[in-house]
Amino acid sequence: MTFPADFAWGSATASYQVEGAAFEDGRGYSVWDMISRKKKLAADGDAAWNVSARKPAVYNGHTGDVACDHYHRYRDDVALMKQIGLKAYRFSVSWSRVIPDGVGAVNEKGLAFYDSLVDELLGAGIDPWLTLFHWDYPYELYCRGGWLNPDSPKWFADYAAVIVERLSDRVSHWMTLNEPQCFIGLGHDLGTHAPGDMLGLREVLRAGHNALLAHGMATQVIRAQAKTAPLVGWAPVGVVSVPATESEADIAAARIATFSALDRPLWSNTWWSDPVVFGQYPEDLLAIFADAAPVVGADDMATIQQPLDFYGCNIYSAAVVRAGADGQPVKVEAPVGAAITLMGWSVVPDALYWGARFLQERYKAPIIITENGISVMDWVSADGGVHDPARIDYMARYLSALKRASSEGVDIRGYFHWSLMDNFEWLEGYKQRFGMIYVDFQTQQRTLKDSAHWYSAVIANNGADLDDVPSTHGDL
Repeated sequence: MTFPADFAWGSATASYQVEGAAFEDGRGYSVWDMISRKKKLAADGDAAWNVSARKPAVYNGHTGDVACDHYHRYRDDVALMKQIGLKAYRFSVSWSRVIPDGVGAVNEKGLAFYDSLVDELLGAGIDPWLTLFHWDYPYELYCRGGWLNPDSPKWFADYAAVIVERLSDRVSHWMTLNEPQCFIGLGHDLGTHAPGDMLGLREVLRAGHNALLAHGMATQVIRAQAKTAPLVGWAPVGVVSVPATESEADIAAARIATFSALDRPLWSNTWWSDPVVFGQYPEDLLAIFADAAPVVGADDMATIQQPLDFYGCNIYSAAVVRAGADGQPVKVEAPVGAAITLMGWSVVPDALYWGARFLQERYKAPIIITENGISVMDWVSADGGVHDPARIDYMARYLSALKRASSEGVDIRGYFHWSLMDNFEWLEGYKQRFGMIYVDFQTQQRTLKDSAHWYSAVIANNGADLDDVPSTHGDL
């Protein structure tokens, strides 16, 4: 049981969550700047008329204005990545830092930041994996309709061209979109994430279709204009169901559940990935969405369906199912007291085994785990260390499941732990700590957690002895 010799051992962040410098060097406003200043109604209905009683949309009114100050501290952060021994680093570009209005004039200072970051990574022997869009949509384009505007795919492609022109001589790994289920489903349907809209189903699906067109057009730009041979993928949520037992019936039921609409059709793997891989929306969901389904232009699917060099997936948890009398999946409820993370997500290590296996079976592309990790209630102990045994246990169990998939022939090329450092965790603000590096948000002091030392040893032996790696190490 082993990982490939060239396995991409990495960690990941996103621009709005770590960079800070929100109003420096010409960066434009984004929808996450907007929603972090948004108010929502208090639980009391009478408060609807009382502006002072409204609550911040983000926990305690936190914003990404400063975040981890990575914009100013990226050299130190890359040095920490090198200490850990990362082989790869997944980061995203802030569209509005590079093009403040989303279209038009390019901000040279914004481009220069990513230029320097890439050079710093390469100088440390770390491969940059670039994500074009991780949710921080330019505010000025949102004011022009955002993803609802039929020009939005072209806006995104033009932005992609700017990044490709500047960085593709050194960057070869590209991801277009991160988790469309979230920025469309949470951002435009439930209204809990930026931009905070609660649209009708027709409009939500139209926005999603335009996002898929943006993926396709950006992929075309990368392949046509990259200065070094590109490897292109994307990073949707991996919505996984695992079998309650490894009986043939339960495995078949879990496969059905992973690729069916069930009770959350907007989160379906197939709604987002079938167009990208097969060039068509799944029939079962078209029937469910009926007249609300997007109007598909004559050339739309040819644009969306671009070859993928890898299939990225963000997997944290999974549902557990068994086969019912008719062979269809029946959800198995977690027992009282089952392990959950600080986010309230069930700990299901086999999510990486079955997720990687099922997704590759269907989509036939090499698999990259583009996000996986856990939020833990961390703090700096009296001895100056940050001891996070729960994170180490989580990583060991999940990576063991992933190694099993690899040993059984699933083509898995990399794993990116979420996250490199504690950061602005969207609506949770700074309440959640996902990082392997502890960040004191008052002083910006960084401290390598025990999990960072543990992960360093795992990388050094290519995951050969996950169960034998001690939970604490001396200084790297």
